Amino acid sequence: MNELLVHADWGSNPKKRWMCLADIRGGSVVVDAPVRVGEVSTLWHRILHRAGSGTAVTVGFDFPIGVPRAYGESAGISDFASLLPRLGHGEWAAFYRPAEKPEEINSRRPFYPMRPGGTKQQHLFDGLGLSDRQALLRRCERPTDHRGPASPLFWTLGGKQVGKAAIIGWRDVIAPALASPMDVRLWPFDGELDELRAADTVTIVETYPAEACIHLGFDPPGSRWSKTSQAGRASKAAAIRAWAESRDVALKPRLQTLIDDGFGMAKEAEDPFDALLGLLGMVEVVRGHRPDGAPDDAAVRAVEGWILGQASA
Repeated sequence: MNELLVHADWGSNPKKRWMCLADIRGGSVVVDAPVRVGEVSTLWHRILHRAGSGTAVTVGFDFPIGVPRAYGESAGISDFASLLPRLGHGEWAAFYRPAEKPEEINSRRPFYPMRPGGTKQQHLFDGLGLSDRQALLRRCERPTDHRGPASPLFWTLGGKQVGKAAIIGWRDVIAPALASPMDVRLWPFDGELDELRAADTVTIVETYPAEACIHLGFDPPGSRWSKTSQAGRASKAAAIRAWAESRDVALKPRLQTLIDDGFGMAKEAEDPFDALLGLLGMVEVVRGHRPDGAPDDAAVRAVEGWILGQASA
């Protein structure tokens, strides 16, 4: 089966959105240099045009896809995939508008805050009726032996926040795809990864570049190296090349140059670097070198979702 893999490093700022693509044809894998995501409204059209007829398409995004089970229980959510197209409409009309004041936070308007100033995460816990930060983390977002915890999904302030990216990703990318004539599947909500990937279908998965580093054989950023530094990125060139050689993955010449150069000196260079890491992590899973990792847990598979390739232990 021919397949197009796409990984998008996402952010609330369009300038920080990059994607990396790999073509799988007749058993060979060829990876292109990252490019900007560009206009969100035309993203699916461009991806399908690149893939062509008869090709399976698997797209990874590094924003959360799913909600914490504790919130899901309090909000009456038992099936995230069927709920997502309804968010922003009807009783969920205010869902994508971050609350301005603590008293506006509730299960139908969970993102907070609209802007900085006198805000704290405790407001979020209290407004949603949850005990603490742990209750706002999905199982896959909790700390592991290799990395710390993620930022809570519904928090929208700070450099590590993921709330704004999730809003844009769900509202402007995934929901329109689900409402389109495309055959779109959400992993793991719609089934096992190998069963979802098929010709002329689009399978959407969640990724995490820091987790992908572990899958590729080196430590995640923050442990003796930094992805925000050109020297830090360049220090992983040998490991990336070694992984590609061991997996019989071809890196196009322009990409090889970027890898060796640490993706240049630009401030935003960490974004195309992350786009590449996430894509290589996807290759590792879809080529059968690593299991997708989703645990046999009903709440994870119906409500929370999972990060592709992350071990479930």
